[in-house]
This record gives sequence, structure tokens and C-alpha cells, in this order.
Amino acid sequence: MTPRILGIDPGTAVTGYGVVEPSNRGVGDLIECGVIRTNPRRELWHRLDALHDGVVQLIDKHHPDTMALESVFYAKNVRTTVVLAHARGVILLAGARAGLAIVEFPPATVKKVVSGAGGATKSQVACMVQRLLNLKEPPTPHDAADGVAVALTFLLTKKP
Repeated sequence: MTPRILGIDPGTAVTGYGVVEPSNRGVGDLIECGVIRTNPRRELWHRLDALHDGVVQLIDKHHPDTMALESVFYAKNVRTTVVLAHARGVILLAGARAGLAIVEFPPATVKKVVSGAGGATKSQVACMVQRLLNLKEPPTPHDAADGVAVALTFLLTKKP
């Protein structure tokens, strides 16, 4: 059985994800990517509940072996950092309850591994995801491409 990786770029409004498998033809094969959107007008706990449900549905649909996600970055706005930590918490809970192996990568590491530069823009990351997976176009929106990039970071850095 080929291992599957669920890569996640956490957020409370938009969470990007990508499901990839290793490939004999290149770095990997893209199974699915997209975003989980929550209603920004709802209270935080409703949004976290919706995010958790969305991640559980992805796990149930794709049966990944590993969840890879971006670790917390320190935003200039402390509230942004705290809210992002809440989102990561419900995502980690979904993965833990499903029994997945969980790996975290700092955002700069994801950018460096996928694009070669830790300060790469979202467009540069999306273009490199396109190249690494031999896609006709970069995944959209950028949050989805970022989720795929996290999964690719796992594939490109894992030890055999």
C-alpha cells in the first residue's frame, strides 16, 4: 500500500490542504487539493468546529498515513498567532484521534524545501508545486498550493 500524506496549511478563515502519494515518476502524485473555508462572521468556536469537521472528512475520505502541517509562526499581531494556534489545535486533534503520524514544519522550511528559498512568495511556491508534480497549472487558490507544499516537504525530507 502506498503511503498517503495529508498536508495542511492551517488558518481559521481558509485552511489549505493537499493529499499526495510518493511516485515512481517523480516526487509525488497529487490526489486532491483544496481549501476548507469557515464563515468569518461566526464565533471562533463555531469556526473551529467546522474546521475540525472538514479535516475529519478529509481523513475519512483519503485515509492518509501521515499528516504534515505548518508549525506556528510568530505574527506581529499576537491575536493572529493565538487564533492560528487554536486552528492548529483542532487540526492536530483530528489527526491524533485518527491515529496518524504527525509531522510539523516551520513555514520557512516548507518554502525552502519546495522552492529553494525560505522567503519565497506564495506564487513562487505554487509554481514550484506545479513543476514538482508535473501539473498543467499551479494549484489554486494559494492556500491549496501551500497545503500541497507542506505534503511535498514531508516527501522530500523524509528518511527512507
